[in-house]
Amino acid sequence: MELNTLRHSCSHIMAEAVKKLYPNAKLGIGPAIENGFYYDFEIPGGIKEEDLAKIEELMNEAVKKNVPFVHEDWKSKDAIDFFIKKGENFKVELIRDLNQDTVSIYKNGDFTDLCKGPHVNSTGEVKYFKILSTSGAYWKGIDTNQQLVRIYGTVFLTKKELDDYLKLLEEAKVRDHRHLGRELKFFDIYHNEAGAGLVFYQPDGATLRRIIEDWEIKEHKVRGYKMVITPHIMDKKLWQKSGHLDFYQEHMYPIIKDNQEFILKPMNCPGHILIYKSALRSWRDLPLRIFELGTVYRYEKSGVLHGLLRVRGFTQDDAHIFCRKEDVAQEIKGVLDFVSDTMYKFGFNDFTAELSTRPKDFIGEKEIWDVSEKILLDVLKEKKINYKINEGDGAFYGPKIDIKLKDALGREWQCATIQLDFNMPERFDVTYRAEDGKDTRAVMIHRVVFGSLERFIATLIEHYAGKFPLWLSPVQVAIINITEDVKDYALEIKDALEKENFRVESDLRNETLQRKIREKELQKIPYMAIVGKKEKEAGKISVRARGMKNLGSMDIKEFSALLRKELG
Repeated sequence: MELNTLRHSCSHIMAEAVKKLYPNAKLGIGPAIENGFYYDFEIPGGIKEEDLAKIEELMNEAVKKNVPFVHEDWKSKDAIDFFIKKGENFKVELIRDLNQDTVSIYKNGDFTDLCKGPHVNSTGEVKYFKILSTSGAYWKGIDTNQQLVRIYGTVFLTKKELDDYLKLLEEAKVRDHRHLGRELKFFDIYHNEAGAGLVFYQPDGATLRRIIEDWEIKEHKVRGYKMVITPHIMDKKLWQKSGHLDFYQEHMYPIIKDNQEFILKPMNCPGHILIYKSALRSWRDLPLRIFELGTVYRYEKSGVLHGLLRVRGFTQDDAHIFCRKEDVAQEIKGVLDFVSDTMYKFGFNDFTAELSTRPKDFIGEKEIWDVSEKILLDVLKEKKINYKINEGDGAFYGPKIDIKLKDALGREWQCATIQLDFNMPERFDVTYRAEDGKDTRAVMIHRVVFGSLERFIATLIEHYAGKFPLWLSPVQVAIINITEDVKDYALEIKDALEKENFRVESDLRNETLQRKIREKELQKIPYMAIVGKKEKEAGKISVRARGMKNLGSMDIKEFSALLRKELG
């Protein structure tokens, strides 16, 4: 049995149950999706959370009846008449959109739905399912359309698969970066006071981000990148020239001052082009790799904002490589190697790629797009990277490779992107003096390694469940005193460790030892150095590792050596 067929069949069983519980509900669509299914409904007054269990009960009744799924082809006119009488206006609209003589109809019991199928033979084949959650969804995904109630569910072939998936969902809740971000005091998003989708990093979160940035700056230098900084606002005319104003205007923040219109930058590429064009370039200067930790701003609808994953202000580790056409493939290979090295460094050992091709709306010539897509495809094949084709999802100026990470729970996360662009250099007349003395058009590669730092930090938090490896932990060691009279010794230990460049905090509050230890465990700090009268007299510390592991007593040199060994 095909899993998507099972899931789509389950969505029909759920829709039948919803109609029984809410007779005035109107049907939208109910497709199978990754890991489950959903169905959209117009439900007057909305749906109550406690009704999800009632829907499941009705679904179980339908499964026990084991009624067949029956397929019929109806004349479109007859189908329209039928659904009009039922008050199913969304179905009527879908039939008219199809503009066909006949339409496919499926029935299970008293439930009739417009559907191309396929389905399982009968409702009794759908056994291991669970209704998961509800959310809002616009009809046809268009925000000017009516908002409907979307009910999500999942179904599997075996009980074990269902149980394993539900356990995975519970673990995902525990790892949710929004929850852990607040608990660990990494970041806040003050929706009401500062505006939605704008991130405020607290000290430990800022430290985590700085660790990532410092590592990346060093790695870029090793790979021959030149670091730059560009303004946060630029003249509107620049964005007209780049094409962003035509293709991206709905996501831009305009600023008007003294009759001059600026744009709060949503991208870094036009600024990097201006830096390239600030001097005459020859073939000897190429490839020129320009890198910036550039903060950009994009308007996202409030309904899609989600913790650090979808925000309105974020920082990209953005670089643009200007090179000769004959060097493009080699440069892209270099970027893929950079991405691979980075992912392994941060603990991700499994990733795949998507090749996104020419979209419906694009700039440049089709022939150039064909060449660009072939270059990217050939590189992916040569590097033996698992990939799939994502038709029509390229940037308006060129095709791209997107790298998808898999975290500790096997979930995919968007990370690096590599875009090949022959078109923007044409618009900005980006050239270099070739060996024959002629001005020649350069090729431009847009790329990010982490992508959005905000999204990558969210990925890290959920991947590690907040328990970062020592090198990434904002606080590596917490010094805890047992009694007031050893505060001075605790501060000596802190000073000694800080001189060796470890990140240390001290907790000298007049609290019980048990409470302090419990708090440091909740903060997921890798090590605690506990000092009391006995430790002070012996010139040692009692060491606990995260997870309440007692490592015993050691002197500061032993402890430092232990940390150095773990750091590698």
